[in-house]
Amino acid sequence: MNYLVISPFYPENFQPFTIELAKKEGVTVLGIGQEPYDQLPEELRYALTEYFRVNDLENIDEVKRATAFLMYKHGPIDRVESHNEHWLENDASLREQFNIFGAKPRHLKKTKYKSEMKKHFTKAGVPVVPGMVVKTEKDIEKAVKTIGFPMIAKPDNGVGASGTFKLTEKADLETFKQAWDGQTAYFFEKFVNSSIITTYDGLVDRHGNVVFETGLTYVHTPFELMQSKKDNAYYIEKELDPQLVKYGRAIIKEFGMKERFFHIEFFKDGKDYIAIEYNNRMAGGFTVEAYNYAHSIDLFRDYANIVTGGNVEERVFEPQYCLVATRRDTTNYLYPATEIYERYADNLKTVKRMPDAFAELQGNDAYLLVTKSKKELDEMIDFIGKTQ
Repeated sequence: MNYLVISPFYPENFQPFTIELAKKEGVTVLGIGQEPYDQLPEELRYALTEYFRVNDLENIDEVKRATAFLMYKHGPIDRVESHNEHWLENDASLREQFNIFGAKPRHLKKTKYKSEMKKHFTKAGVPVVPGMVVKTEKDIEKAVKTIGFPMIAKPDNGVGASGTFKLTEKADLETFKQAWDGQTAYFFEKFVNSSIITTYDGLVDRHGNVVFETGLTYVHTPFELMQSKKDNAYYIEKELDPQLVKYGRAIIKEFGMKERFFHIEFFKDGKDYIAIEYNNRMAGGFTVEAYNYAHSIDLFRDYANIVTGGNVEERVFEPQYCLVATRRDTTNYLYPATEIYERYADNLKTVKRMPDAFAELQGNDAYLLVTKSKKELDEMIDFIGKTQ
């Protein structure tokens, strides 16, 4: 099997995907990236049979030429993947061009556009809120009449909370119109009065079967983070609500993706859930490490097993909570980092430095801690985030 990794160096915490694949018998791992070969860590260089450096990964034609060269030298490519939201469309374009297994551009429509996601959530029998695509000012007027205030407006094709507006009155519409370029299609939907966003996350095999499932809950919603620059905090749940699992599996079946991670967001609405968004990859940042710590597993190795036709490894330990809590360099906290280390010496797994590209929204240092107690989890959130 020839497996092509797009951007094997960045993000750095995804490098184990390449390293674990290279350990599998019969797998040749190839890489295309922007970084000079000498910049790659020794273990990553050793894992790559060949690495092709391009000037710009954004230039899909350049990446296609690099792929063609690697195919000429090593034979047909069996898989191509980056696991990165930013490269999903380019990955799909490469699969289409070179007839490679996996999601093609036509498959991404239902995962790119919020309006399309909503249609598939409905087909899966999962609750959603009313919404509509807005392309003109007349559409805005129609949305006000059919949906009514309060509403949330977000790009129909967008990532996270970027470009999102909360519309509670006509004055908010004027603010939106002034900021809107008039070209970007927006999706307006009814505002959900819930401060809890939780997820159904996991991995499906080449047949679309869920082979790993978990979920996380945000302490602050992504929209709150964007508006207030609060410290980011979320935790992997120790166990999942059966109702959430039921909805999540129905969505997985409806979307029909194969051999990849997924990350599906929901509002918690009393005892029920409302589907928000389907992400055709795992949650970002250091969430893969949090999954691993919560479940005492190695998802990098599990993924390599799945790609080569095997199974995820047996789950030996009971799941626990794993908290990811960030701090900002510019904030004065009541308790210094040394006190976190001392107080939670038995819980703290690692401290990660957030890449600069994500630090403004999410914070600079990420603390990953585990606990079996929800009470202790809440204490950790309070202790780490308390300011002077």
